[in-house]
Amino acid sequence: MIDDETTPDPWIALRRHTPARLALGRVGTGLPTTELLRFEAAHAQARDAVLVPLDVGALAAGLSEDGWSAVAVRSRAPDRDAFLRRPDWGRRLDDGSLEQLRSLDAAPVDLAVVIGDGLSAVAVQRHVRPLLAALRHALDADPAIAWAPLTIATQARVALADEIGQTLQSSLALILIGERPGLSSPDSVGAYLTYAPRVGCHDAQRNCVSNIRPDGLPPEAAAARLAWLIRAALQRRLTGIGLKDDSPQGLSHRADSRLAPPGET
Repeated sequence: MIDDETTPDPWIALRRHTPARLALGRVGTGLPTTELLRFEAAHAQARDAVLVPLDVGALAAGLSEDGWSAVAVRSRAPDRDAFLRRPDWGRRLDDGSLEQLRSLDAAPVDLAVVIGDGLSAVAVQRHVRPLLAALRHALDADPAIAWAPLTIATQARVALADEIGQTLQSSLALILIGERPGLSSPDSVGAYLTYAPRVGCHDAQRNCVSNIRPDGLPPEAAAARLAWLIRAALQRRLTGIGLKDDSPQGLSHRADSRLAPPGET
């Protein structure tokens, strides 16, 4: 019988500071079985995050309990396979959804919030409700900010919010969307804010707050940064590369990243 002995790595103490895969040890020229199984489990979680559909009914019911009204729409991608193969279809509303939003005959508003499944419906299902609750609380001091009804969008890419915001006559479009999953973070939400949304906007016109999840940027901290960006965007009438995140939360995060020792950022 061959002993399954793992060669310890002197960097093993670093593992408590990060979810990154380091100091895995080895058995001969290969990985220990435990680490191989962990990798395969993480890979399976990432695949599931991309492929598992958003439970729109459950999400809408939860949002209703929280006091929100929401409209469900979809992109031009008819299914998940088409969504993954044709990103351009995920950036435009299908005809029925476009007519549905037009039929609302909404008055001009300041903020249209879109909830998009993106590449991780798991992230949206888990974290959007606390994020929205925190954002509403952070903006309570600005009762003049008019909100459009929430929009839940499936097979959605980031740019889908541009058409939704344009149709709802909103000054700002904010999409809360499932980010591409990583092997240590299958459930991250990204938030993208665009001033004067319209079909054809590009990424340089957006501000992004990413990695929103309890083990990354907590919803309360993310909401504080988004509230600052929303106020600043409405005041300055721009977003993107022209709007630097000078919020206390953003400045603190950058300072911590420069000054804190590894593992404490």
